[in-house]
Amino acid sequence: MIKVGVVGYGVIGQRLADGVVLQEDMELVGVAGNSRPTLAIRALKEKGMPYDLYLASFENKKDFDELDIPVSGTLEDLVQKVDIILDATSAGVGQQNKELYEKYNKKAIFQGGEKNSVADIFFHGYANYEAGVGQDYLKLTSCNTTGLIRAVDCIDKEVGVDRVAITIVRRVADPGDYHRGLTNALKVDKAPSHQAVDLMTIMPHIEATGILVHTPVTHGHIITVLATPKKEISKEELLEMFNKHPRIRVVKISDGFQGNAALFRYARDLGNPRGDMYEIAVFEETIVKSGKDIMFAINIPQEAVVIPESIDAVRAAMNMQSDKLDAVGKTNEYLGLGKWM
Repeated sequence: MIKVGVVGYGVIGQRLADGVVLQEDMELVGVAGNSRPTLAIRALKEKGMPYDLYLASFENKKDFDELDIPVSGTLEDLVQKVDIILDATSAGVGQQNKELYEKYNKKAIFQGGEKNSVADIFFHGYANYEAGVGQDYLKLTSCNTTGLIRAVDCIDKEVGVDRVAITIVRRVADPGDYHRGLTNALKVDKAPSHQAVDLMTIMPHIEATGILVHTPVTHGHIITVLATPKKEISKEELLEMFNKHPRIRVVKISDGFQGNAALFRYARDLGNPRGDMYEIAVFEETIVKSGKDIMFAINIPQEAVVIPESIDAVRAAMNMQSDKLDAVGKTNEYLGLGKWM
């Protein structure tokens, strides 16, 4: 049983903790939160403290005592008890935390906000699992890049892909992020977007470029992908590829899946915690051909999409499975992915 600690109990950290608990071959030792009782930590207490809580420091421990929130120790205590850390802290904090992980010779997985230099391998469960096997420090791709690579890798494994051109319609913030946002405005970033560059880092044999547009919404991103496969494929063949992938859900606009909000609402109707969805969704009616090229649109549920690949990273770093399909298969099984297929 691999002992796992989650450092950072925010948007991603909460979901990582829930995902680890579902893995029958992993044990969640605890979560390390901020040095103040955030809403996420208050909710943890109200749920009966299902996870042991550790703090980055005891500087504000009295605030936790006043709220009767039990604390099991410090971040340093947690690090010493685990085999591997899933670091979901804010960008830059993971780099600082790495010194502590190195001090106790512990492996760690970092999220997409950290610089690539923090890790040995820039990692994706399906696209380059083998590169992460046995490595000490892995870094995940961002939510957009994670979902994008899933779709492109799915095609690439079947027929090969020469190049992709993407347009990302990006949610501006997570729900509840009051510190930023746009009103009645769109914002365009300079090309190429980092997601296209990151895709080429993971899959260097594919030429990629892209544009990113920020939008004043919070529930998910939409990415359009124009792919040039090495072998020409039909819409029906592409649908067959996507339908076989446990982390890709094909949906129809005609069934009511008109965009990101519909998918978020559907996840809530399914009873998924927080309205989370691990899968990306391909809108079937957006699949069109232009000569040899094929185009489609996908939905990225940014709060949860990276959880499966993060679990894959634990499996790779801890050498739990050396074969990619065995590893992602275990992750999928325990997270309940692919049941709709």
